[in-house]
Amino acid sequence: MSLAVEILNRYKAEGRMIATAESCTGGMVSAALTDIAGSSAVVERGFVTYTNLAKQQMLGVKAATLEAVGAVSEGVAREMASGALANSAAQVAVSITGIAGPGGSDHKPEGRVCFGIVTEAGYLHTETIEFGALGRDMVRAAARDHALALLLSAP
Repeated sequence: MSLAVEILNRYKAEGRMIATAESCTGGMVSAALTDIAGSSAVVERGFVTYTNLAKQQMLGVKAATLEAVGAVSEGVAREMASGALANSAAQVAVSITGIAGPGGSDHKPEGRVCFGIVTEAGYLHTETIEFGALGRDMVRAAARDHALALLLSAP
């Protein structure tokens, strides 16, 4: 059974819905879930917020946070997830912001991806994964899969 199918089965049984807030993955988490028939019982909505302006306008990410820590940060991932939850009817929201490549810098290298997950019950978790310079497609796929794993493990 695929990770996405496991998520859909679990959340449907629990009567919970999911919102996604994606930057570097451009909707891949939502796509992985909605590729499966019946996903409308679980997937409430997805936000693709590729630019800082979109993160601010659609999710309420603060300009001060972006200025202080940059878009690829746990602080922004936290605000993205919280904003997705607040701007949806979902009970769980997951966020992704990172540098898929090519490129990056010494300070924020290619393959660094920050994640956030929040539930209406008050659970909040953020983390940063260094996938490394695997190439754009591989970083994005790894980020998608990691976000799906976070959804499956959320309380």
